[in-house]
Amino acid sequence: MTSTPAADRPTASLNAARRVRELAQLAEPGAVVDLLVIGGGVTGAGIALDAAGRGLSVALAEKHDLGFGTSRWSSKLVHGGLRYLASGSVGIARESAVERGILLERTAPHLVHALPQIVPLLPGTTRAGAALVRTGFLAGDLLRVTAGTPATTLPRSRRLTAAEVLRYAPTVQAAGLRGGLVFWDGQLVDDARLVIALARTAAAHGARILTRCSASGASGSGARLRDELTGESFELRARAVINATGVWAGELAPGITLRPSRGTHLVLPAAAFTGPTGGLNAGLTVPVPGESNRFVFALPAPDGRVYVGLTDEDAPGPIPDVPQAAEGEIDFLLRTINTALRTPLTRADLLGTFAGLRPLLDDGTGRTADVSRKHAVLTDADGLVTVVGGKLTTYRRMAEDALDAALARTGLPARPCRTRSLPLVGAAPRARLDRLDAPLRLVRRYGTEAAAVLAEAGDDPAQLTPIAPGTETTAAELRFAVRHEGALDEADLLDRRTRIGLAAADRAAALTAARQALASA
Repeated sequence: MTSTPAADRPTASLNAARRVRELAQLAEPGAVVDLLVIGGGVTGAGIALDAAGRGLSVALAEKHDLGFGTSRWSSKLVHGGLRYLASGSVGIARESAVERGILLERTAPHLVHALPQIVPLLPGTTRAGAALVRTGFLAGDLLRVTAGTPATTLPRSRRLTAAEVLRYAPTVQAAGLRGGLVFWDGQLVDDARLVIALARTAAAHGARILTRCSASGASGSGARLRDELTGESFELRARAVINATGVWAGELAPGITLRPSRGTHLVLPAAAFTGPTGGLNAGLTVPVPGESNRFVFALPAPDGRVYVGLTDEDAPGPIPDVPQAAEGEIDFLLRTINTALRTPLTRADLLGTFAGLRPLLDDGTGRTADVSRKHAVLTDADGLVTVVGGKLTTYRRMAEDALDAALARTGLPARPCRTRSLPLVGAAPRARLDRLDAPLRLVRRYGTEAAAVLAEAGDDPAQLTPIAPGTETTAAELRFAVRHEGALDEADLLDRRTRIGLAAADRAAALTAARQALASA
């Protein structure tokens, strides 16, 4: 048995040179892969990792960039599905709790941390309403226990005094505040970084991850791929093909009818949530007036920001590459969050907005908020497998189900699924992460690779200083993104490898540094 030359062994590094090399390999006459995955969001990257981990040869084709679509527009929460309990969807809720535990405990403890979520009990919250929330939180505790996640990772829910609420969320109005309720859930440092970690881990297991590579004419036996940078195209044969393009799934599988739902968030400065006792250090959860199971959240985020969301609105018509927040949604979010704040927020406080489209199957339900979040795996007559629905937290289970369907159809031999315990690049037990000699901010973004990011600075300390006002991102991180995370242009750097682009002014200030990183790396 001959060994693979070191230069040809798969690594987790994605970059322009690797992309060109792997595209050329797939374009060779007679090339065939076990699995072609179309779509580079969290589900597509999860499928590529699952398949590569089972020993299959894999190619992933993404028209734009990793995490370009819905996967970067979430609330950045890894949650246990409390809202699904209220609608009686116990199966989905438990699935969410199980997958949350897997991310927190085993596969991505560097990217996911525990976040307390606070519901303040204000005059507008009736005692019956408070009792309903408390009951839901207790049910969430039970889900956590049955999912096997220990209280040392996610503490039990409990009542809070008024003083405790104000320590967590200093800008909550104190008048009439009679305490609060706290429930612990998971929060991602960033959703797009999860996608990148999945893709890089898949690459380390041999998957070919091809961004700026579109697919057309897909069937169960292959598709036509086009290099969006050169315009060159070729046919790639595959023993199985999975369509993981989310809200664009119908473009490859026309028989699928989706009902996109738009979720909008506001980007605000953390200073707008700072009060006498400090800043926002928990998720602030505010009931929507007149609704029993809808809330607006204010969530602390990196770079001194807070995300306020989210909406759940029908989004009929053509699917845009980048959805936009509707004016009415901005007003709704401000109006709702202001019911809990001492000093109301206004549009003048906004740094930006973002919106994403959920790929929900159309089941004829009246409101998109009532449409099931259960994912579906569908197989066309020609063998093309499509996965839609679901949510970011359950991406791993969606990937496993989709791949199992493809394997059942084709009979491809494969090892059992490993992704329940397969750590993503940078992952390590929390005790080891705590001992890393690197800034906490870098450990939370890169895990054990934090030292490699620092090394990108070489002997130049200026490479470890913020590249612009409004961000803590350094030039070393941008260089690492180009050399190891597959960033090909300024948008990849500013809008996905970092999230500087969520605030237009910050993006403009950082643009020169992004261009310098691309030129030098």
